[in-house]
Amino acid sequence: MTRAFLCLTLLFSIIFVNVAQAQDPFLEKAEKWFNNLKTAQASFVQTGADGQDRTGTFYLSRPGRLRFEYDAPIDDFIVADGVMIHFYDGELRDVSNALIGQTPADFILRGHLSFTDMAGDLIVTETRHSGNVFRMTLLQRGDPDAGQIIMDFSKEPINLMGWGIMDSMGGYTKIALNNLEKDVQISPTLFRYIDPEIKSGKRTPFNN
Repeated sequence: MTRAFLCLTLLFSIIFVNVAQAQDPFLEKAEKWFNNLKTAQASFVQTGADGQDRTGTFYLSRPGRLRFEYDAPIDDFIVADGVMIHFYDGELRDVSNALIGQTPADFILRGHLSFTDMAGDLIVTETRHSGNVFRMTLLQRGDPDAGQIIMDFSKEPINLMGWGIMDSMGGYTKIALNNLEKDVQISPTLFRYIDPEIKSGKRTPFNN
């Protein structure tokens, strides 16, 4: 396969994506819903690549802040504080972190989302309608190999039902939201990373 043929194939695929992105009228509705969203709370079911389900409570404060609090006996949690996102492993009693912009969380935490701007950094590669469900698949223009996020909305009334993340290795993690409530009061302390070991007195800030 020649380089010229590869370039031509890529060109036509981008044109096809941009046409689909411009034509689906529900994209504008989903965009407006997201950009009007400030706070939300819901229960969630997370299904990992291993098929195991984990449940908990999801909190969101846009822009920049979220929290996944897993139900007992799991001690894990994930919290984004506006700059960093922290992943606490209760079994290992350890935390890892990354800049929000380097993770899929950036898709829902940025201050403004555009699903209809064909020159923007988010590309809608596919849209589907099935009954009352609208699904769209997104990737980042600047890093298309980083993975995709698949968002599901109910259409009437419009509401976020959940999303799935397909990583660069083909692993898929799904988050299903239940009873999502918008514009709720959420304590700002939920979006701060507090080391559980320090909080419980098992470790001081100066000792590992």
